[in-house]
Order: sequence, then C-alpha cells, then structure tokens
Amino acid sequence: MASSPMTASSQSSRPPTPNLVFRRLRGRRSPGEFAAAVRRAAREIDERVSCDARYIGRVEAGEIRCPNYAYERVFLHMFPGRTLTDLGFVPRSAVRGRGARTAGPAPAPPHDPHEPHDPHEFDDQNHEESDVRRRAFMSGGSATVAAASLGPWGLASGGTAEAAPQRSVRRAGEAEAGALEEAVRRIRLLDDRHGADGLYRRAAAPLRAAYALLDVGAARQATTDRLHAGAGELAVSVGWLAHDSGRFDDARSHYAEALATARVALDPALEAHAFCNTSFLARDAGRPREAVRAAQAAQVAARPLGSARLLSLLALREAGGWAGLADRRGCEQALTRAQALYGRGPCDADPEWMSFYGDAELAGLEAQCWSTLGDWQRAAHQAHRAARLQDPHFTRNRALYTAELADDLARAGHPDEAAAAGLRVLDLLDEVQSSRVRSMLAGTARVLLPHRRASGVSDFLDRHEELPRSA
Repeated sequence: MASSPMTASSQSSRPPTPNLVFRRLRGRRSPGEFAAAVRRAAREIDERVSCDARYIGRVEAGEIRCPNYAYERVFLHMFPGRTLTDLGFVPRSAVRGRGARTAGPAPAPPHDPHEPHDPHEFDDQNHEESDVRRRAFMSGGSATVAAASLGPWGLASGGTAEAAPQRSVRRAGEAEAGALEEAVRRIRLLDDRHGADGLYRRAAAPLRAAYALLDVGAARQATTDRLHAGAGELAVSVGWLAHDSGRFDDARSHYAEALATARVALDPALEAHAFCNTSFLARDAGRPREAVRAAQAAQVAARPLGSARLLSLLALREAGGWAGLADRRGCEQALTRAQALYGRGPCDADPEWMSFYGDAELAGLEAQCWSTLGDWQRAAHQAHRAARLQDPHFTRNRALYTAELADDLARAGHPDEAAAAGLRVLDLLDEVQSSRVRSMLAGTARVLLPHRRASGVSDFLDRHEELPRSA
C-alpha cells in the first residue's frame, strides 16, 4: 500500500478522536482477549483477519477511523443489527474519496491521508491479494513469508532461501517483518483447526526465508528486533508442528534454534516460549527431569514480563515433569501454583501465542499430570472438563482432550464410556491430522481389546482398525 503523501506535521494537525463506543463493547476483556474473540468470529464466517491487541488499541484510540471491508464483516457479525457508526466508526464515505480510484497503472489503494497506514488495513483489491498469499502457504510454497516483498530473494519464483543472502538486495523493512508475523499467525490458526501432520513440511520454506531475512538485516533496530522475534516465533511454531506430528528430533532442533535466536536478540519473551515448548517436548520424549529444568528456566525468563497467565502455563509444564518423575508432591505443588496464577486473570502482557490457554487447556494439562501419575479417575474428570470447556474452533484441542478422556476412562475401568469418547474423536479425524491424537487412540484401543463385548467397544475398535495407516 502506498504511504500517505502527508507529512508528519500535517498528520498530527488532526488528532484522532478515541472510539469510546468500541471500548465499551470490549467490556472487561483485555485487548488480547478481545482480539482473540475477533479472530474466532472471523473464522465463523470464513473471513481472515490478523487481529491482535495492537490493532484493538489503535481502534479504541481512534487511529483507525473506519475498518477495512474484512474487519467490517467480522464486526457486524459480532454485533448483529448494528452499523459501523453504531460501533463508533465514521462512515466509509468520510474516509474514502471518489478521486481515490483513478485510472492509471497500478493505482494505490484508497487511503485517508489523515489516517495512519496500518498493515491490517486494505481495500477489497488488497484483501483478495492477501487471501491468495495466505492460501499459498497451504499449497506448499513460500509465499506466506514472501507476501510483502521477499520476491527479491527469488523465493516466489523458485529460488532457495539458502542462496538469498548472497544476492545484492535491499535490506528488510516493515513489510517483511509484517509478512513474517502474519506467517506465524497463519500457521498457528491452521494448526488449531487441522493439526500438525499436513503442515510441517510445508512450513520449512517460510522458516528458511525467515532466517534469510535475518542474514540480510534491516536498516532500523526496531525492524531488526521484529525480525528476530518473528523468526524465533516461527521456529517455535514449526517446532511444534514437528513435535505434534511425532518428529521429536526435528522439534528439538527447531526449539533450540528459537532459543538461540532469543539469546542473540536478548528477548526474554521468546526465550520463555522456547523453554516452554522444550519442556513440553522433553516430557513427551521421556526426559522428565529435563522437562522440569526447562520449565524452571522459562519461569526465570518470564517473571519480568508481568504475565501471570504465562507463569501459570509454565508451572503446568513443570508439573508435567514432576509427574513424569513420579514425584506426586512436586506435581501437586506446581499445579497449585499454576491454578493460583491462572486465577489472577488475563492482562495486556499475555503473549499473543497464548490464545489457546484458557480454562480448557488448564484442565487438559492437569488431566495429563494425573494420568501420568496413574490417578485415572481424577484424570478422566479433568479431561471431561477440558473437552466440555473447549472453544469449538480449536478442533485439534477438542480431539486431543476427548482422546485423553477416552484413554483415562478405559484405564479407569469404564470401557463403554471410553468407547463413546473414542468414537467422538474418530468423527473429528476428518478435520484433524495429529499423530499425537492417533497415538493416544491406538493406546486406548489396546486397552479396550479385552472388553470388545462391552457396549460400543466393538464399534470403536472396528472403526479404529479402518483408519488409514500413517506412511
């Protein structure tokens, strides 16, 4: 999008008017929580927006006087029966002049010269272009990261990221940093809905492109910081895709890459995230003591950040490690700390990547701890809570919690209920590709084999047997 020809002084001559109506609609939710609600509403109508706490803040500050068409559709879906003016925005006609759509080669999208440029804002033409770029991620290309201007590196035309730094190119800027951040959001959204197995290999090219950007560098330190944070978060996300699809060695490598990036950039938030996932991986890989130590290191990094919810999640990671060590007391102490920190509520300091962490995830992770300790009844109780509380948009997590419930019920001696839960998971596998969920179902099937005559068990075992085997 072309930048405004107005000078800084002319922009500042017209200070924005805060959107108090929109602020009231947010209510007691934090900007981050409200942004998550906007993204969920967008998915309900098959729309795509990259809403975050910063965008909500800019709307409420009046910097965004009228949203783009994508956001308009989402907001009107969230608040049916209202118009944009009812939501505190000015009419589109007040910010979109007729002269904006003039003839000529590649005209700039219409943009109010008094309204600061925002990468979240674009007209229908740019929206369609962005939609194509986002879909390109699912087709295996590197266009998600290349969306803004990675073209000079040759990635969009078949070049390789490894060769990129050797070419004479301009330095990375705001557009590249924004495209990188969007790639991270897009991968997380796709994982939430579909699981990791179909995404992991397709994420390799964007990750290579991200680190190629770091090699090229940026003119401004603020952009360099965004590139480091974006590349590190992308490494964590790709590591999670490897982790959830059973590629533990690959996941360990990606998490280590993210941790190294955090250390180089002196980024405690990224460091806490990398250690958090390293702890989770260590638990799953049968290294519980490493899980405890990584979780404790994450807590040290996270304390200055001011997010009680983040510290709560990290305490749960520690609890998982203690459970793996069969240390019930250590596990219970960490669980108590996690619950107390969670009870402090959300805040603006909560990282964007923690949008999955709510009541359901808290219950689900506690269920995993009790399951590891062999307390199947308590595990089943928490797994049932997790499945019941989970937002339906997080399809993968619904499948995960229900698979946990099925396994806990089977081991607790309730084969009929376990089979019913297992059948619900099988119904979700058309949408979810997760080796973790499949592995859990396979374990449940083994436990239920001696109970084939119990109600529903035979149906579950037969349907499970029909599942296509992973390559």
